[in-house]
Amino acid sequence: MSAKTDNRPEFQRMIKESAKELFDVVIVWKLDRFARNRYDSAHYKATLRRNGVKVVSATEVISEGAEGIILESVLEGYAEYYSAELSEKVIRGMTENALKCQYNGGYIPVGYKVDENKHYQIDELTAPFVKEAFLMYVNGRHIKKIVEYFNENGIRSSRNKPMTKTTVSTILQNRKYIGEYQYRDIVVPDGIPAIISKELFALAQDRLVKNKYAPSTYKADDKYLLTTKLMCGDCGKYLVGESGTSRTGKKYYYYKCSTAKKKEGCHRKPLKKEIIEDIVISQTMRSVFQSHSLDAIVDHIMMWQQKENTTLPLLQRELAEVEKSLGNVMNAIEQGIITSTTKNRMKELEDLKTDIEVKIAREEIQAQVLTKEQATFWLQRMADFDLANHDNKQRIVDTFINSIYVYDDRLVINFNCREDSETIPLELSVFGSDFNLLGEPHWTNPNPSGGSDLFAFYPDVLCSDWLYTINRNNSGSCILNPVQLPFL
Repeated sequence: MSAKTDNRPEFQRMIKESAKELFDVVIVWKLDRFARNRYDSAHYKATLRRNGVKVVSATEVISEGAEGIILESVLEGYAEYYSAELSEKVIRGMTENALKCQYNGGYIPVGYKVDENKHYQIDELTAPFVKEAFLMYVNGRHIKKIVEYFNENGIRSSRNKPMTKTTVSTILQNRKYIGEYQYRDIVVPDGIPAIISKELFALAQDRLVKNKYAPSTYKADDKYLLTTKLMCGDCGKYLVGESGTSRTGKKYYYYKCSTAKKKEGCHRKPLKKEIIEDIVISQTMRSVFQSHSLDAIVDHIMMWQQKENTTLPLLQRELAEVEKSLGNVMNAIEQGIITSTTKNRMKELEDLKTDIEVKIAREEIQAQVLTKEQATFWLQRMADFDLANHDNKQRIVDTFINSIYVYDDRLVINFNCREDSETIPLELSVFGSDFNLLGEPHWTNPNPSGGSDLFAFYPDVLCSDWLYTINRNNSGSCILNPVQLPFL
């Protein structure tokens, strides 16, 4: 580890154990191997001296007298200068590379490769999987499923390790995939070949922001089916679950715009959870599970199954790399380099080779292709789901709904299986109000002749300039309407 920093675990352990009187001397090749800045050098040498330990350079002759102190200071100062100068030269060189949009070292993102001129190029074998991962995420699939998708298809991380949630999350936020080259403060749009469109990337970022609220659905005392789908038509932010309890102890559940919840300018009213979920589920069942819609979905499934297999070439390339590594280990063994490390590496590579060969065999075997009848049967089973079951309703939402936009008078539902959206008018009864949390109102009937209108008056919210009108219809149910009172 570089002596530019003292954040070196073994170095710190040496300093700490010097107090145990286990050793008398620390031998370094050169003084700049001990530390590359004067403060660290002076600080840690003083600590060692207190513990009776001396620092000795193997290649620099430094006397014990006063002139040795000066020489040591000069050497340490030069080491610090050299380190700073080298850093400046490296940054200057990397800046020149960046202006040409050239590779500057580090890990190469999945989906790219670097050519002989140090420019990023699209890797034809892995790029389709990256694009598919973005589409999966935007269409409602969880990161865990994308991790499984990558690992099942033999896609490795930039560090050549199995994919994890962290690596997939990093991929979904990497702006290189829209062609943006970045180094320090240098940003070059379209500096490298793009794998996905800017629109797809923006949708993924929106969902990543939305998922910051998703964990609350697991902590809530009731499950919110639409937390990851419902968006405000005015501000574009997501509606999140919220609940409140009235003075009578009754619990109320809502979806509320996150901007309105933070009081940042949006005035979207909360939606009553049960009503809005019932509307969405009912409309989805009516829209999707019709004969013409089912036929379109089945046709899409048939087309998808005819896509070219991009997994097999990738696995074959990975197998070739493993066999090359095995050959290198065998060469080392033939030269007499037989250690526990080579044995462990050999075992690791042989296990990996076996795993890849099994995957290749599976890919080469003709996979079972769904017939139209089987795909139709699967969809019809979903049509017969018991919607009293929460998991069934959640599966319907996750499978078929892409997003839902809420406006004052309508819902607009975008489906995964259709290009056109569905618009549903909303009645005022779907919108919640804080009146539920205020206890019992005082009632008055301004019409002495016995009209049907009643006014609910809340003393606690007199300054809000609103009354609530209740109109009873012939069936006996009530419709709540807020009425502004400008004279208050």
